[in-house]
Amino acid sequence: MRLYDTRRRAVHPFVAPYTVRVYVCGITPYDSTHLGHAFTYTAFDALVRYLEHEGHDVRYVRNVTDVDDDILATSRKLGVPYDELAAAEMARFHRDLAALGLREPDAEPHASDAVPAMLVTIAGLVENGHAYALPDGRVYFDTGQCERPPGAFAGLDRAEATRQFAEKGGDPEASGKRDPLDFLLWQPSADDEPAWDSPWGQGRPGWHIECSVMAMEDLGPVIDIHGGGNDLVYPHHEAETHQAECLTGQGPFARFWMHSGMVALDDVKMSKSVGNLVFVGDLVERYAPQAIRRYLLSHHYRADWSHDETGLAEAGAALKQWDEAAGQRGADPDLLEAFHTAMRDDLDTPTALATIDEAARRGAGDTVRTCAGILGFPLGA
Repeated sequence: MRLYDTRRRAVHPFVAPYTVRVYVCGITPYDSTHLGHAFTYTAFDALVRYLEHEGHDVRYVRNVTDVDDDILATSRKLGVPYDELAAAEMARFHRDLAALGLREPDAEPHASDAVPAMLVTIAGLVENGHAYALPDGRVYFDTGQCERPPGAFAGLDRAEATRQFAEKGGDPEASGKRDPLDFLLWQPSADDEPAWDSPWGQGRPGWHIECSVMAMEDLGPVIDIHGGGNDLVYPHHEAETHQAECLTGQGPFARFWMHSGMVALDDVKMSKSVGNLVFVGDLVERYAPQAIRRYLLSHHYRADWSHDETGLAEAGAALKQWDEAAGQRGADPDLLEAFHTAMRDDLDTPTALATIDEAARRGAGDTVRTCAGILGFPLGA
């Protein structure tokens, strides 16, 4: 199998061990599951299923970021405790993904439960000189200790790295920092925010340290595949890499970094701030969940694309053809091989779906059932 590695910016052979350790950044549960979320998790569901079909044991971890600026701000706005907001939105999230037929992760760690491990990690980074504490209780990672400058992971120059850092929750203009792009590991909590005791005073963790720690706690210091949306490459995933590798001295933190594309509506990226979200819960009231699943997989996982209701209708029609063909006998070895070739070619699900469509047209029901089953479509079940 060959996969695109964001860190190396190229497709490379993925030589998988028997147990493949996969970590995918989960949601911050302060709003409903939208199509962008579904696209990312459906793509990684296809990857996990295919690896398992190929005989691997997959340890799949997807975290929950339930301590974060966004969820705390929403909690404050709604007048609802942050943990109650997280629980309600996670229930909806699980319901939406279950409707799409996604495999549950093997572990779903919550940031709030992993704070003790984060405190140990932060203390270790301070002790080995990769982080520093300020008198007011803030602790920062020292990016000046890294071999490559901030933004190098994503191929960004200093100006663009600074812009994205500020846009995605960073604090480049904060006082006391050694470098504007140093990122928070620990910060004092506001009066209405959750707080934990620490060597630097009561506070809460920064966003980036959460995923580093949750990934290492469940999967160890070097994992096989780390995934998420491509909006996380910088600063989040670069920060994760620095924290983990500087703490343990082992690397790479992730052998492969896989990032899904962004979903737009009318060519504008879906965003809560823009108000153009398409929610999975609304779609399943109008379309068969398996049609939504097929619609999502008809886009390559690395592609940015714009939502179009026509595509959902076409996906439903294609599934109907699959169902009709699945009742027939007959196999097409060439199409079966073409399916596997597509899946091994950087998870090319659009081409894999096209081979199933062709098998359905030829009446090769056995091939249709086999390939569809690998992708999570239980025809005839």
